[in-house]
Amino acid sequence: MNSSISLIIWVVVLFVFMYFFMIRPQQKEQKEKNAMMTSLAVGDTVLTTSGFYGVIISIPDDSTVIVEFGSNKNCRIPMTKTAIAQVEKPEDAVKNTEEKSK
Repeated sequence: MNSSISLIIWVVVLFVFMYFFMIRPQQKEQKEKNAMMTSLAVGDTVLTTSGFYGVIISIPDDSTVIVEFGSNKNCRIPMTKTAIAQVEKPEDAVKNTEEKSK
């Protein structure tokens, strides 16, 4: 009787541990990524999941963006928003350069 109660307690502790160290951080990361995707705007510098840096020049619909790569301004590629790994807003770039110059 006593061993079955302790087994149940250990199983509950295991599930609580799994929730706080595996499930909860993953949900938090997903919410942050969704917030990043909804805040995309024309002129943002982005890093794609394949490692290319570009600038968003158009957002035709909710799931697609057109990104311009390179300095010659001839390489414009439509891609899904999920292919974007990181976003840097123009105002963030100005703040970063000001901080580096100090």
